[in-house]
Amino acid sequence: MVETIEYLSLKWLHITNPSEEEYRFLLDEYHFHPLDIEDCRGSNQRPKIDEYDDYYFLILHFPYFDKGNKIIRIREVKIFWGKDYIITIGKSHWVVKKLFEEMQEDLKDGDDDVKEQLSSSDLLLYHILDRLMLETYTLIMRVGSEVDLINYDIFNRKARSIIELISITRRNIILLNTTFKPQLRVLHMFEGGAIKGFVDPDELDMEDYWGDILDKYQKMFDLIEDYGEMIEGLSKTFDSLQANRTNEIMKLLTIFSTIMLPLTVVTGMFGMNVDFPFVTNVTAFWCITGVMATITGFLIFYFFHRTNQ
Repeated sequence: MVETIEYLSLKWLHITNPSEEEYRFLLDEYHFHPLDIEDCRGSNQRPKIDEYDDYYFLILHFPYFDKGNKIIRIREVKIFWGKDYIITIGKSHWVVKKLFEEMQEDLKDGDDDVKEQLSSSDLLLYHILDRLMLETYTLIMRVGSEVDLINYDIFNRKARSIIELISITRRNIILLNTTFKPQLRVLHMFEGGAIKGFVDPDELDMEDYWGDILDKYQKMFDLIEDYGEMIEGLSKTFDSLQANRTNEIMKLLTIFSTIMLPLTVVTGMFGMNVDFPFVTNVTAFWCITGVMATITGFLIFYFFHRTNQ
C-alpha cells in the first residue's frame, strides 16, 4: 500500500508490505538500482548508505520492545532519498508510521512547522531520523533504569528474579551494542561531509543538523557501553554474593554434621545388641546423655569461637 504526503514539489511516499507491482512502480518511475530493490525485498541487511547520481539509499537499524515489553528487537528502516522525494518502504519502525500520520494530519490543518519540515527532502530526512533518535533514547533510558533496579535490589530480591532480570538486560544491551556500532560509520558520513544532500548550502547548511543527529547517536552509544560495563560488574557481584551464600550454607551444614558425628558414634555404640557394663543401671542413661551434651556444648563453643576470630 502506497501512502503519500505531498507539499509543493516534495513527496513522502510511505509503502508498507510492498507488492511486486509496487516494486515495479519504483523501478519504472524512479529508476532505482535493481540491487536496492532486491535489498528492499530481503531482511537482515547491514546498515549502509548507497550513493547514486540522483538519489541515496539508506538502510538503518533501530530498536523497539516486543509485545511482552521486555525483549528488544531490531527493525530495519529503508529510505530512498532524492531531491524532491523521500520514500520509506517495507516493515519499517512504528515511529516512522506514526510520524507520517502526524504530518499528514498537521498538513491538513495548515501547521506551519510541518510545512517547514517538508520544505526539502534533507529536512524531512533529518526529522525522520531525529524522531527515531528520540524514541531510541527513551528506550535506552528504560534499559538504564533496569540496570539501576538491579543495582538497588541485588541484595534484597530473590535470586531467581535477579538472574532473570540480569539475563534479559544483558541480552538487550548486547543487542543494542551490536546494532549501534556499525551505524556510527554511516552517520559519520553525514557529519563529515561525504554525503552532500540536495539542499543548496547557501540556502540551508545541513551540516549542523547532521552533526546534531551524530551527537545524539554518539551519546546513546556511550550510554550503552556504560550500561554494558555496569551490568557485567553487577553480574559478577551477584555471582560472588550467591557463592558466598552457598559457602555460608555449606559451613552451617558442615558444623551440624561435625557436631552430630560423635553423637552418632556414641548412640551407635550403645545401640549394639551386646551386653555393656552398667547396662541395667538407670543412671547409665543419664551419664551417656550428659556425655553427649558435654560433647555438643564443647563443639558449639569451639566452632563459635573459630568463626568469630
